[in-house]
Amino acid sequence: MQAGAAERAERFRRLHTEGRLFVLPNAWDVPSARTFEEAGFPAVATSSAGMMVSLGYRDGETIPRAEYVAAVARIAERLAVPLTADVVAGFGPSVDDVVATVRAVVGVGAIGINLEDQDPTSGGLLPLDAQVARLRAVRALGGELGVPLVINARTDALTGRDGTAESRLAEAIRRARAFRGAGADCVYPMRLTRREEIAAFVAATPGPTNVMIRPGLPELDDLERLGVRRVSFGPAASYAALGLLRRASAEILERRSFRSLIDGALTFDELNRLAEPRGPTGGRAP
Repeated sequence: MQAGAAERAERFRRLHTEGRLFVLPNAWDVPSARTFEEAGFPAVATSSAGMMVSLGYRDGETIPRAEYVAAVARIAERLAVPLTADVVAGFGPSVDDVVATVRAVVGVGAIGINLEDQDPTSGGLLPLDAQVARLRAVRALGGELGVPLVINARTDALTGRDGTAESRLAEAIRRARAFRGAGADCVYPMRLTRREEIAAFVAATPGPTNVMIRPGLPELDDLERLGVRRVSFGPAASYAALGLLRRASAEILERRSFRSLIDGALTFDELNRLAEPRGPTGGRAP
């Protein structure tokens, strides 16, 4: 195992329990990850949607695992801050599939993972006992590798249409509590945005809660007061970057102006610097 992985994992874990709420940006390639690092974020995550679409695949598990791991490796080798990888549902239905995926991303430099409970085939929720078994196996893998992996366990219980809003929130809480019991460090209820539901979820769930930036989410100071510990970008940055390209394209074609491509843009040298190796061993902090 690469030197310093355990230290980076512990440094990342402390962000969830010490100090103020922290914001975790999700990158989709090397320059976006390095931009976040240079801006001052203490850690970076991969974005499944942003990364996979940038490589020509829909979000999910249509990308071959080897190609996905190679993309994580390129980001990890250029960062000094901790990197956590979104492994979707683990690239396979079995516990062994999930363990193989996590082993691979840790092997290329990730020190944390995001694992969801949505079945990529059916779109429904995976059985709770099956997801608990997967999380326990990942926790055990961290011990085997000597890396105290930081596990963010996502539940999609709120995204379904069955039942009432109250019953979906209750199911999200039930799953989050089980995930914590299985060894998850942080729980992530996808699409949790309403202030009263955030407060109820945090109060009912032990340990750190992650929410994702999306329309309708309260401001960061409000989220901190509600007890949220971690706020992730999700695909928001890739949405914003491509939105800029769409606006710039319309500006050129419709208004004969290219101002959007000039204002606030990087220089040629700044762009190239984002691809430079970091340090004598590829960039990760020892």
